[in-house]
Amino acid sequence: MRVGRVDRRAPPCPRNVPFVLEGEFGVVLDAAAGGDEMAFAMLWRDAHPALLRYLRVLLHDTTAAEDIAADVWVDVSRRLVDFTGDEAAFRGWLFTLSRRRAIDTWRRASRAPVQLTDDVADLDRAGRHDTAGSVLERIDTERALALIATLPRDQAEAITLRVIAGLDVKAVARLLGKRPGAVRVAAHRGLRTLATRLKDTSSLEGVTP
Repeated sequence: MRVGRVDRRAPPCPRNVPFVLEGEFGVVLDAAAGGDEMAFAMLWRDAHPALLRYLRVLLHDTTAAEDIAADVWVDVSRRLVDFTGDEAAFRGWLFTLSRRRAIDTWRRASRAPVQLTDDVADLDRAGRHDTAGSVLERIDTERALALIATLPRDQAEAITLRVIAGLDVKAVARLLGKRPGAVRVAAHRGLRTLATRLKDTSSLEGVTP
């Protein structure tokens, strides 16, 4: 069964995180699917840091995030021969596999299916300039991850997939099973909350006892 099939003629979508391989991706993918370990390592270096950050936000547990990430890459290595798509599609597939494993972890921990918040509100189309990462540009990665992890799960996922994974709104919507407008709402609410918390923190840091 083929997974991740996309139209290679489709124009690239704007993103916050640059894809390292880009024009070389097809060659690297074919080599990795054929068993080239160096090529597979290139895929890993390209996507693993963002994947691990995403899982850390979802699970609030670095060890669990690392374990799931390792399992996902084993799964990728086994199924890579069946994958067809560009680098954006590969990331979407990778994060979909990761999210499914994270949900399985939540279900095992709670002994019941996880109910994720579903915001059904809609927004108009996004403007030309993507502002999803503007709030986080001012702080370091570790602090950003810690702050994002304090948000409701739907907001944290929307922000992490948009800003850290670099997926576009439509890809995030497909992954989360939401409408694009709901993804924008969740990201906007989360970023607004983060901006307020950053402002409050900055005010406190500026006060001398």
